[in-house]
Amino acid sequence: MNIIINGRHLEITPALKKYAEDKIGKFDKYLNNITEAIVTLTIEKYRHKAEVLLKVNGYMIQAEGVTNEIYSSIDEVVEKLEKQVKKYKEKLQSYRKADKRSIEGASPKQPERGRIIKYKRFDMKPMNPEEAVDQMEMLDKDFFVFVNEKTNLINLVYRRKDGNYGLIEPAI
Repeated sequence: MNIIINGRHLEITPALKKYAEDKIGKFDKYLNNITEAIVTLTIEKYRHKAEVLLKVNGYMIQAEGVTNEIYSSIDEVVEKLEKQVKKYKEKLQSYRKADKRSIEGASPKQPERGRIIKYKRFDMKPMNPEEAVDQMEMLDKDFFVFVNEKTNLINLVYRRKDGNYGLIEPAI
């Protein structure tokens, strides 16, 4: 696993780097297919934040911890990641056992007006809508854009207010 450690408003000391690498490196025992771990440590006034993004087989597992001390923020984010990794492994096992479930399409919520202030670019692996819902849950987001493995078109899954999920597919 390739571990990248970035610091914002703080210098990454060798001791801090080793501490973060040791804590994040233990996830290699649980998941043998982690390709990259990006750790971002930030200090803003009295808030010490640790963010971690694990890239696993095309999936992304993300967590953040905020405390008043950087080492405890790393510990907090590791605890959150442990829960998400367990959830991810359970979902992998349930996929092997359970039948495929279907997701019904529906219209999305209207977005608020504003300007684009952040751009992101991601590698996308083709997946089915059920895998996309799982990925969305792993990232703890309300929507997820993915390439549908059957049609090779961009699709979007989202969480509805009623707790169900919606799927948006392009009409061609």
